[in-house]
Amino acid sequence: MSAKEILTIDDFDVKGKTVLVRVDINTPMDPEGNILDDMRIKSHIPTLVDLHEAKIVLLAHQSRPGKKDFTTMKAHAARMSQYLGREVKYVDDIFGTCAKNSISAMKNGDVVLLENVRFYSEESMERTVAEHAKSHLVKKLLPHLDIFLNDAFAVSHRAHLSILGFTEALPTGAGRVMEKEIISLDRGIKGGARPCIFVLGGAKVDDSLKVAEHVLINGGADRVLVTGVVANVMLAASGVDIGKVNMDFIESQGYTEQIEKARKVLEKFNGKVGLPIDVALNENGKRLEVQVGELPNGNMPIYDIGLETIVAFSKEIKNAKTVVLNGPAGLSEMAEFALGTHEIIKAAIHSEYSIAGGGHISAEIRNLGFENKFSHLSTGGGACIDYLAGEKLPGVVALKEAAAIHKLHK
Repeated sequence: MSAKEILTIDDFDVKGKTVLVRVDINTPMDPEGNILDDMRIKSHIPTLVDLHEAKIVLLAHQSRPGKKDFTTMKAHAARMSQYLGREVKYVDDIFGTCAKNSISAMKNGDVVLLENVRFYSEESMERTVAEHAKSHLVKKLLPHLDIFLNDAFAVSHRAHLSILGFTEALPTGAGRVMEKEIISLDRGIKGGARPCIFVLGGAKVDDSLKVAEHVLINGGADRVLVTGVVANVMLAASGVDIGKVNMDFIESQGYTEQIEKARKVLEKFNGKVGLPIDVALNENGKRLEVQVGELPNGNMPIYDIGLETIVAFSKEIKNAKTVVLNGPAGLSEMAEFALGTHEIIKAAIHSEYSIAGGGHISAEIRNLGFENKFSHLSTGGGACIDYLAGEKLPGVVALKEAAAIHKLHK
């Protein structure tokens, strides 16, 4: 994305202003309410540091109704305070009197975190910008705010209230997380050094096929290597008998129709999609390596790519200048079947520019201690894969439209 298409913190004089920042600090939590992974919380600290002369009002969510970890933002405020080095005040209100009074009492440099915005039922409704702007949340908070920044890339694939509602009413821009995501992902799919290789794994077959088709049609990738369930579907599409247990799993996930879509991708981009040549089966918890043409039609599921595939894929990845990883190569949470995922990660750090999507692959990178060896680890799972697939993210579209409306370009 061109820097002229959206506004960022650098386009605003924030000193003394009250800035509403939508962050995504949705985190894994245990049953006692303790935060298990604070990566997303840490990611927003640069935004807060750059707004140190403003009054910062944070709006965020934790989980969703019906989930065990659908809880308050109190623990998040405490953890964010630790990283920021000054108090982030938790306010047990979203847009009522308590919230408004807390905002009115703020001084420059103060930070408040309002209550879980998904406690308000209208937050999760998919509506237009104009419809969201009529909500009580926007109307109640608007008189107390000067600027809106969307720093929640990971939830910007949702047309939710806190993502869109303020974008026409207030001067609007991107926070540092959003800015970095757009620049980094654009470099991966548009302007990266060549050759560029995408490695698509995991279980989200439909999304991965969209990404593969998009980057190959638009020339964003020179090659797409597939692993995980994505590879199983691709292998079936290529005529390989992957065995009843693996076909049953594909059917159970509702991906049977994706086999035909995969066949069309393979036909259209002959030679540009790399399939596994061998796989690792789960034989009562043990790793059993077999060639893809010799898969037994029994009850042993495919849990990883095989050694020959690992060597071949790793060589391609190491020779690439730009690498984008999305999804694990197998059941990486089981030590016996983590080899493919780990070796692909190790190969990717040799490239000039390396990107990893959110979710399992980023978690494995952090577990290996390679976080600082990647050029960019996305904070978004669904948002990242939608962006890579060329989908228009409502939150990003709203940023572009807001930039045009407010005409605050330098």
